[in-house]
Amino acid sequence: MIEVRRDDPRSPAAAALIAEHLAFASANTDAEFRFALGAEKLAGPDTAFFTAWDGGALAGMGAVKRLDTDHAEIKSMRTADAHRRKGVGAAVLAALIAHAADEGIARISLETGTDDDFIAAHALYRRFGFVDCAAFADYPADSPYNRYMTLTLEV
Repeated sequence: MIEVRRDDPRSPAAAALIAEHLAFASANTDAEFRFALGAEKLAGPDTAFFTAWDGGALAGMGAVKRLDTDHAEIKSMRTADAHRRKGVGAAVLAALIAHAADEGIARISLETGTDDDFIAAHALYRRFGFVDCAAFADYPADSPYNRYMTLTLEV
């Protein structure tokens, strides 16, 4: 059973998974189109960070960053390699969406990659109702490396 809970991204338990996430982003996306956040930014006052646990093992993470009064963004979704295909990503995404809805957010968006390494993420987001959208916030509109998706929430 996967347990998702609010957590501190600066905790020792989260450090290795955040490092794995940043390394993956570095290996798959040119620096100018890379927007993964480290622990300090994930700990910001406008961001809620969550971890997923499978027994005593950290299985995944994700965050919701408020952009304005009714729009938020999914940040730093990652499933630990040893826990892939166990429903961790879905559990984290469901918790992030529920948190956003509880906070009165009307729309939640995300930025993700475009190459084949992101196919599973695209499918997960579509399964939850996310649809492609234009660039938002300060993201580049003409990037071949970035895909943007959004979901309207019932508040």
